[in-house]
Amino acid sequence: MDYRLLGRSGLKVSALSMGTATFGGSNPFFERWGTVDVPQASRLLDIAIDAGVNLFDTADIYSDGASERILGEALGKKRQDVLIATKASARSGPGVNDIGASRHHLVRACEASLKRLGTDHIDLYFMHGFDPLTPLEETLRALDDLVTSGKVRYIGASNYSGWQLMKALSISERDGLARYVVHQGYYSLIGRDYEWDLAPLGLDQGVGLIAWSPLGWGRLAGKIKRGAPDKAGRIASGGAVGGPPVDADYPQGTAPHLPGAAARL
Repeated sequence: MDYRLLGRSGLKVSALSMGTATFGGSNPFFERWGTVDVPQASRLLDIAIDAGVNLFDTADIYSDGASERILGEALGKKRQDVLIATKASARSGPGVNDIGASRHHLVRACEASLKRLGTDHIDLYFMHGFDPLTPLEETLRALDDLVTSGKVRYIGASNYSGWQLMKALSISERDGLARYVVHQGYYSLIGRDYEWDLAPLGLDQGVGLIAWSPLGWGRLAGKIKRGAPDKAGRIASGGAVGGPPVDADYPQGTAPHLPGAAARL
């Protein structure tokens, strides 16, 4: 396994990480992704760790927190040998403040994630998406406090646009706050928009990339043939709601854009 520095930090992470959104399946949406329980998760984690994977990714909204709980239980004593990434800011409850990147929500969300994971710290804490209603200063100050307290080691952003990420980095530099060391975004062979804005930004500013859905929402897994519809997978069953579209999803000639640098020239 190759190991790489995570952005402009000294943390070394495996070139391949393992996502755990298939752990749980406690609601109809995530049930389509998978229903991995603790014994199954333990087996998968052992295989990944034996192969050299040291970063495991989850989120507080995956199966209403069940993914975090199963990951924590399955890791057990192996927790000290690996890195855990989780996320917050998406809706995690019915309350008016159970969403977003406010100090109120982030502190509560972090405490809840720590409890479900059965750990005293989160190695990498992502903002799951950009919150346009909360000032970035408030979000970054809250994250800096979590880092200072030892509850979080590093912070990252997910699904930000280029200007949103750059503004956050500028505020961190101006105010001396913990900065995003990595951005998690959609990037695959059939979804290469990342190359146009976020990738050059990351290279210039020292922000690493962790790609979500590198297999193009399952389209590159080898189970779906070119030009043939997916009759049994997540896409066909509705599990791809909110997933990244590609050119082939649109009737011929109606795609809003063609993915990939070559197609845009």
